[in-house]
Amino acid sequence: MKKTNAVRILELNNIKHELFEYEFNEDEIDAISVANKINAPHEEVFKTLVLTGDKTGTGVFVIPGNAELNLKKAASVSGNKKIEMIKVKDLLTLTGYIRGGCSPIGMIKKYPAFIEESAQIFEMIYVSAGIRGMQVRISPVDLASLTGAKFCDLI
Repeated sequence: MKKTNAVRILELNNIKHELFEYEFNEDEIDAISVANKINAPHEEVFKTLVLTGDKTGTGVFVIPGNAELNLKKAASVSGNKKIEMIKVKDLLTLTGYIRGGCSPIGMIKKYPAFIEESAQIFEMIYVSAGIRGMQVRISPVDLASLTGAKFCDLI
């Protein structure tokens, strides 16, 4: 298995985690497809969305793969009036990650982060390990602690 920046950070901080590799293709990088490939419940595989707000700039939102981000709620919790997804072409520059491999852990800059509060009902959740074809299973509490994220109602 490749050691991504996210994995190195987890190991450096002695955070309990498991890695899951899977075959990927461009047409199946969404969280539901990933959940099916690693045989995980859809509601436990979370996707990382990067948005920009009119007041606070870039923010990271981690939500279940089978849900849609509520932009009004995201704007509110992040201190913005208006918020929108960043352009895919800007993702690598802002985060160090590409679409389908964006992890909330180890971005090139620390952005305000928010995790959908429903993550707390699970002992462990899955998020991208920083590349397409790899997921990391981690405690949502450890994820929040590591990224400085707040649990919020986002869907």
